[in-house]
Amino acid sequence: MPTDYYDILGVSKNASAEEIKTAFRKKAHEHHPDKGGDAENFKKLNEAYQVLGNTEKRQRYDQFGSAAFSQGGFGGGAGGYGGFSGFQNSGMNFDFEDLGDMFGGFGDIFGFGGGSRRSSKRPTRGRDLEMKTALDFMEAAFGTEKEISFSKNTTCHHCHGDGAEPGAKIETCRTCGGSGRVAHIQRTILGNIQTQSTCPACAGEGKTYSQKCSVCDGSGIHREQVKLKVKIPAGINEGESIRLSGQGEVGQKGAPAGDLYLRVQLKPHRKFVREGYDIKTEEVISVKQAILGDKIDVETIHGEVKLKIPEGTQSGTIFKLKEKGITRLHNRGVGDQYVKVTVKIPSSVSRKQRQLLEELGL
Repeated sequence: MPTDYYDILGVSKNASAEEIKTAFRKKAHEHHPDKGGDAENFKKLNEAYQVLGNTEKRQRYDQFGSAAFSQGGFGGGAGGYGGFSGFQNSGMNFDFEDLGDMFGGFGDIFGFGGGSRRSSKRPTRGRDLEMKTALDFMEAAFGTEKEISFSKNTTCHHCHGDGAEPGAKIETCRTCGGSGRVAHIQRTILGNIQTQSTCPACAGEGKTYSQKCSVCDGSGIHREQVKLKVKIPAGINEGESIRLSGQGEVGQKGAPAGDLYLRVQLKPHRKFVREGYDIKTEEVISVKQAILGDKIDVETIHGEVKLKIPEGTQSGTIFKLKEKGITRLHNRGVGDQYVKVTVKIPSSVSRKQRQLLEELGL
């Protein structure tokens, strides 16, 4: 019975090249032997995609059907598909560039995509660190400089990070030739497959030492206690972080260091309450001040100021002191201070005071 490649991939005869590729990608994942699929179905899927995924071969198939490729078998002389050495015996010819794209991680396992994609082990970037730093209310409001102390991985000072004992001989790894990778031929149900792995002799570095560093044992990294002076910007608030680029843990063998994040914690103030860049405070005034009005001294972070209390002020009234709050980060203006006044009612009054209040109708 003639083979229907369109039916195998589950697409119509009018399907676009992208639709064909997408269908193959989906079904190949389902039927790949390493994912528990059926090897025979996987072979048929690849056979169908090798034809329909190629414009010239698809035109021949649409005109003559699968008979156009039957002479000599798929991968034989008539089809002109010269096979890959490990798969000719099984009658299969894989487009490794397509499979490398399709399977991503499988491309590395099976060596798909050619030597250009194979590289030695890349040094790992240093780990980011996070610390908490406690600030007084005024330190956060006006900025300050703090010295912090913490432990982290740093470049080994004995070998300067290259992992070799000073004076030791450094050579290109003889096992991998400096590539950091070694190839293996693995026999599978699909034939012989070339795989790659990290070179065990040099751990992927591509070089070996006659003697490893006596301090870091060849890692190039040493853990130590460090001290760092940090400038705290004015206006920083609770929960916000300062990023110190490159102050995290050192990377492996010349890789970039990570970053250090300082997360701010604010200590409460005895008088001021912060809301964003604004400050809230409370003041207590007497009944007389509320009725007749007055000027009172109000404490702000910028110093003491006079606040005018108008006649007839009600308890709970809030007054705004413009730009007496906290400087916004990067000097983008200043917040305000809001003062809530509470009228203090005497717990008891004398007979004379009572008489006066009654006369005034209060």
